[in-house]
Amino acid sequence: MAASPMETLHIAMYPWFALGHLTPFLHLSNKLAKKGHKISFFIPTKTLPKLQPLNLFPNLITLIPITIPHVDGLPPAVETTSDVPYPLHTLIMTAMDRTEPELKLLLQAHRPHIILFDFTHWLPRLARQLGIKSIHYCVTSAAMIGYTLTPSRQFSKDELTEEDLIQPPIGYPSSTINLHLHEARAFASKRKWKFGSDILFYDRQFISFSDCDAIGFRTCHEIEGDFVTYLQKEFKKPILLSGPVLPEPLATNLEEKLETWLSGFEEGSMIYCAFGSECTLKKEQFQELLLGFELSGMPFFAALKPPFGEDTIEAALPAEFARRVGGRGVVFGGWVQQERILEHPCVGCFVTHCGSGSLSEALVNKCQLVLLPQVGDQIINARMMGRNLGVGVEVEKGEEDGWFSKESVCKAVKIVMDEGNEIGKQVRRSHAQIRDLLLKKDLEESYIYSFSQSLCDLVG
Repeated sequence: MAASPMETLHIAMYPWFALGHLTPFLHLSNKLAKKGHKISFFIPTKTLPKLQPLNLFPNLITLIPITIPHVDGLPPAVETTSDVPYPLHTLIMTAMDRTEPELKLLLQAHRPHIILFDFTHWLPRLARQLGIKSIHYCVTSAAMIGYTLTPSRQFSKDELTEEDLIQPPIGYPSSTINLHLHEARAFASKRKWKFGSDILFYDRQFISFSDCDAIGFRTCHEIEGDFVTYLQKEFKKPILLSGPVLPEPLATNLEEKLETWLSGFEEGSMIYCAFGSECTLKKEQFQELLLGFELSGMPFFAALKPPFGEDTIEAALPAEFARRVGGRGVVFGGWVQQERILEHPCVGCFVTHCGSGSLSEALVNKCQLVLLPQVGDQIINARMMGRNLGVGVEVEKGEEDGWFSKESVCKAVKIVMDEGNEIGKQVRRSHAQIRDLLLKKDLEESYIYSFSQSLCDLVG
């Protein structure tokens, strides 16, 4: 299955069954197909139609359905993490682990040169058996992996406590990225979390990074170069950067009703808030967030899931909230065209949970960032955006309990929206510099070219 550096490759994709992973893998597939590579993208059967519209090269990218085995405790027809609450994600992982026999048959039938994956720790072993190279392609930041999963961290002691995790590991390239007590407590507890088929979450990830032939990241040297260098020293294997992998411009316009409403507000005056397809807040925090928007006096559009314990957005709103905010505020519980909303002229501020996809979309737009991370990699992403790059302001939380208030939400929003605020001025300057970098002509093209060549070199 050898391929010379000048030949095109047959590349397989098998990302974790979460839309926040499936989608960026497909974006990368589009970029590689544009270079002439053939892609076999393995995806759950019922999820396939959801991603089909994002396939820009159907002549080169084949979405291949894979059956999800039954797992006790999972409702029928469930395939991805967006179909179930967070505690059941481990069962989705178990189901994915049970696809190994079918995936083996599919790989034997399609015979790719190389496969990109993330959470399936058994895949490098399977790929080696079949003479296929494997790359752990990570859609989270290099800063996150460096903080939590390097050999220096993994083998520093038998059990890492919250006190250990408050600070980064020895050799970590940033002293400004660390955890608050409540975050370190959550990170420590997660190290004891079984995720999938009787394996700890961090062991699964560490095996994936250790056993693969190379590691890939959706980032660039200009933003995370020091972290990439650190990871190369730690894992002692090639690390390939695909660049930012920005989605191709959408062909669809913003829904007419929403476009009309947004256009009624002044340029840069609107708060937009979204926490992704999986993040669910506690009701008290959901209400504090909305009350913070009300307190700001600014118009806002919040796309949020109903909080825990409530079936609808309307049932969860603070008392008399809808009457008080009138036509200047909307809270919506469904899917929205986020890319289109972020580029709308009226949007001046984006309150985000700091998911990698949302940050990528925001950094290439002019709206300013208010950082409100909830779990895991979102926290390290927020520190990197706020402290390292200085492109956003993080909402203050209680050190012990992680609680944020309406006042802290309002304060962060006003910092980035007030053109006279010195911190806000610096944030806007830093954001403009990063935006110009990411949109620089040929930046992404050079990264995709280099990534493509590195894949060919790896196959040899």
